[in-house]
Amino acid sequence: MSAATPLKIGFVPEHFSTPIHFAQKHYGLSAELIPFPSGTGHMITSLRSGEIDVAVGLTEGWVAGLGKDPSTTQDASFGTDGGYRLVGTYVETPLCWAISTGADRPEIQSVDSLKGGKIGVSRIGSGSYVMGYVLADQRDWLVPTTAVGTDLETASPFSDFVVLNTFKNLRDAVNSGEADFFMWEHFTSKKYYDSGEIRRVGEIYTPWSSWKIVASTQLFDEQKKLDERVEEAMEKINEGIKHFEEHQDEAVKYISTELDYSEEDAREWLKTVKFPKKVQGVDQAVIDKTVNILRKAGVLTEGRGMKPEEMIAKTR
Repeated sequence: MSAATPLKIGFVPEHFSTPIHFAQKHYGLSAELIPFPSGTGHMITSLRSGEIDVAVGLTEGWVAGLGKDPSTTQDASFGTDGGYRLVGTYVETPLCWAISTGADRPEIQSVDSLKGGKIGVSRIGSGSYVMGYVLADQRDWLVPTTAVGTDLETASPFSDFVVLNTFKNLRDAVNSGEADFFMWEHFTSKKYYDSGEIRRVGEIYTPWSSWKIVASTQLFDEQKKLDERVEEAMEKINEGIKHFEEHQDEAVKYISTELDYSEEDAREWLKTVKFPKKVQGVDQAVIDKTVNILRKAGVLTEGRGMKPEEMIAKTR
């Protein structure tokens, strides 16, 4: 890829993407923005296949993707280096995942009734998949079964992981009975609670800051220096964040007219989110904590896969 070629940046077209929109609209972010409504798991596949260069997605998805043992992953494009590295922090606050079921599922009345049920996920390895294990860990649903070498294998807390790709498919599945529940960001889900399409059972917060920026390993030279276009893009995103914070009414208008949110929900979300002043770099302690919790939850296995410090190309 030549220096003049615009980067292809993957993002989830939700309210969190507003500063990226402003970076392009007002500050000349020179990149092709490619929406991934199906989320972080899909972006991992696209990074590894070379379809995108940079992506903004969920911390737990990125870490799970790099932390898995390459010999056990079903992703043939994993390669020897995982395909991407963490280079930036996009959101400082945790993410509130709403736990949803179908509108007419009287047998599901509480989070505890979901144990052993069918969980809908966008993709294997996505945030919605990873948080299923975090929920199970918090609820003490994880039961060690057999020892493999020095590792304990954990029985699945759910009867099935139903891969459904999109938010709409997830909503349809809990109403048809294909899945019993799914987890998705609170404000993205709220409109469908208000309309009566789905029903809220509970919520769970990520134990870590929620969004990170990653770059393809193809964008690093032999000395591990990052392509200047990524540095420039992160500077533009910094300007987009500053604009977002100084022009909240413009942000609300964009979120409520171009994205799938009411003005009221957009304003409520603004009270809950904190973006960094500078997105460059990732805190090692955050990734250590994420890896430790994902190991406890059985998503990752200690001694296998990439170490936390190896996942980060740019610290802060």
